[in-house]
Amino acid sequence: MVVYQLDEADLDRLFQAFADSTRRDILARVLTREYSVTGLAAQYAMSFAAVQKHVAVLERASLVRKEKRGREQIVHAHPEGLIRAQRLLDEYELIWRQRVDRIADILTEG
Repeated sequence: MVVYQLDEADLDRLFQAFADSTRRDILARVLTREYSVTGLAAQYAMSFAAVQKHVAVLERASLVRKEKRGREQIVHAHPEGLIRAQRLLDEYELIWRQRVDRIADILTEG
């Protein structure tokens, strides 16, 4: 089975983005509404620069997009990136289910 067409660097960026609880929380927030980076920074007990770095990791993984509005950077969820991540996880789930089914077949044959 061929896992959804992402190169190794894309896979690394995607899993790196999901690996941190703050990034997952930022993603959950921007899924419900847009935030400025400043508005996001106000939600966390960390520096503006740290939040900005988390947003950059999410952006490199194509999970969010930033849009400049005046002096603010507005962060939006990027649906295409999320769909790509879902397809990848669906394929991994299919691989797992096929292995479980194969084990069940082997056990019933014996």
